Amino acid sequence: MNLLPPHVLHLHSTFAPGGKELRTVQLINAFGAKLRHTIISAEPDQLGAAERIARGIRVSVQPDFPALKGAPLPGRLQHIARAMKPYDLVCTYNWGAMDAVMAHTLFKDLHTLPPLIHHEDGFDESELEKRKTTRTWYRRIALGKSAGLVVPSEVLEGIALTEWQQPIGRVKRIPNGIDTKAFAMRPKPGALRVIKRPGEMWVGTLAGLRTVKNLPRLVRVCAGLAENWHLVILGEGPARGAIEAEIDRLEINHRVHLPGAVADPSRVVGLFDIFALSSDSEQFPLSVVEAMAAGLPVVAPDVGDLADMVSDPNREFITPRGDEGELELALTQLAVDKQLRESVGQANRAKARAQFDQDKMIATYRRLYASAMGREL
Repeated sequence: MNLLPPHVLHLHSTFAPGGKELRTVQLINAFGAKLRHTIISAEPDQLGAAERIARGIRVSVQPDFPALKGAPLPGRLQHIARAMKPYDLVCTYNWGAMDAVMAHTLFKDLHTLPPLIHHEDGFDESELEKRKTTRTWYRRIALGKSAGLVVPSEVLEGIALTEWQQPIGRVKRIPNGIDTKAFAMRPKPGALRVIKRPGEMWVGTLAGLRTVKNLPRLVRVCAGLAENWHLVILGEGPARGAIEAEIDRLEINHRVHLPGAVADPSRVVGLFDIFALSSDSEQFPLSVVEAMAAGLPVVAPDVGDLADMVSDPNREFITPRGDEGELELALTQLAVDKQLRESVGQANRAKARAQFDQDKMIATYRRLYASAMGREL
């Protein structure tokens, strides 16, 4: 009799700290000793999110495994399929792991593979305006034998059902959730390397510094605010140079800070006075839920589910996608009105507590994974 807990294989495009990666860590920590885990990243040097896995969890990070990148040739796909065989559940994430999904569908019966659940959280820059036809067809075929397709947003749910032609019983929409109580706590003034001085006000954001986040736009939007307003960008990524170049061009280095990624956002988000996004694409950004739980108003473009995520009073500050002028106007309206910031923030906090607490999300994932494996969790 096997007394070991079930073993889950997680196949990621990257395991740098980002929305999907931190949700994976959140679930791993929540399941505790009831599961074992192996994590593979298509970018072997991008493993920073693993540092947030709680001590005592049985997890192996980046052991020997076939490369997730390469031409989708039958020999390579079968090699990936064979490597899945020792596990009880395979979890794949985003386009970067889609070859593994295809390998599972093609060779599931031949190698008696465990169930696979795919998680899709959004698109890279190449599919912002329109999904690539070749990728759409590949997804349709690859997902053919998956036990579930998890999406966090209504927008992605619609794409999965229509463009990818997935059966309604396979698609599971599970909104992201957080520990809302932790974010409601008042942060310590020195929680960041940047110190908030008396009289300063902060526009803040948490994001992977990637092109799709369009953070140079946020720099431009904040440049016109009063001198006591600073922009704090938390995160790391390849677009840092472009952000710094825009800061230099506008000569506002003294008012824009990039202190890097933070291990525990709940300890710092409450230092912000306004939370802002400037992304070209989002689906259901966890950072917005965190900001709401911290009692902040949110300014952002109308992408993904953002307009539905925020409270009713906050919706007027969700601006048309790509309209930089409207984004700046919304930010200015909140910057000059403390009472408005507080009332919108409190409405956001109430909605976050009611709808986006992590307990509901974790329970839903627990049921889904248990059902796929045919055992209790």
